[in-house]
Amino acid sequence: MVYNTIMVQLDIDARATPRLAFAWSLARRFEAKLIAFCAAEPYLSIPEDIDGSASSVKMQQKCIEIDEQLKALKSEFEHLVGKNHGSWRGMVGDPTKLLAYHARAADLLVASANNGVASGLRTVFPGELILSAGRPVLFPNERHEPMAAANVLVSWKDTREARRAVVDAMPFLLAGQEVLVATIEDDDKHSAHQSVAEVVRFLVRHGVKARSKVIDANDRQAPEALLNEANEIGADLIVSGGYGHSRLREWIFGGVTLSLLADHSINRLMAN
Repeated sequence: MVYNTIMVQLDIDARATPRLAFAWSLARRFEAKLIAFCAAEPYLSIPEDIDGSASSVKMQQKCIEIDEQLKALKSEFEHLVGKNHGSWRGMVGDPTKLLAYHARAADLLVASANNGVASGLRTVFPGELILSAGRPVLFPNERHEPMAAANVLVSWKDTREARRAVVDAMPFLLAGQEVLVATIEDDDKHSAHQSVAEVVRFLVRHGVKARSKVIDANDRQAPEALLNEANEIGADLIVSGGYGHSRLREWIFGGVTLSLLADHSINRLMAN
């Protein structure tokens, strides 16, 4: 697994530079091409006239406003990265669906984990994106500081999603000085120890400096326990599978995934 192309999603109502600078530092690190992506959808108005002509005019005006905002973000992108070092994709439409569609062009997505009132129209649904993109998604911390990923915590659960996340995060894991594979102890303690031990052996065979730890915590304490472990080793990246209980439109996730999405203090790489 290599990151030859990184796609960064931008929010139409926010400055592009913080997340762009974060993604641009990763692109330079991996000598990858950077693609900037932004999309937004106009609000649907209730028709105020019989034939809907006035509402149609308003919708057209909102689309024009989005186009103008996209042009401003593109200019910000080109000023930071340069026209010859990346490419731009800006469009009117559903941000999450369009980003998942265009994810085919990238090895790694860098996206927003913020959910506002109008998030479905102005930015992405992070949960839906994880499940639909078919690519690992990296959610930067709130400071958007360059990510060293010298120390990395892998939040392990013996699921398909976690296995996918470990492989998708391999470029970071290989470069890390310390990788801790941590799992929450369940009723079958032997299986928990055996599971993380095998993951560590897999990683070591690939050249990763990894060790394991089984954490004694219940399901409610699991998110806090994992974050504490990350702080203990000085990790600035948590790798996790994005798994849940439902694939309905609301995307009902498990407690650990929800907690990690809500915690903006650390960088999070998730895969499904």
